[in-house]
Amino acid sequence: MNLTQTDSTTEIRNLVLRERHLAVSEREWKHRLRGYGYAIRDTSEGRFVTSIRQNAPLCQLS
Repeated sequence: MNLTQTDSTTEIRNLVLRERHLAVSEREWKHRLRGYGYAIRDTSEGRFVTSIRQNAPLCQLS
């Protein structure tokens, strides 16, 4: 299965938002995301999902 960048971004965003819905606090949410290798970074441009391993932004959360 070959995912396009848009499909990949959509899947990551869906996972992150699903985990936020399941978590009881923002702290727990961020902890859960670390288990998937993701982190949340707040910048002046907004909130981004980043890869922990590559320390690179993957997609922006609205």
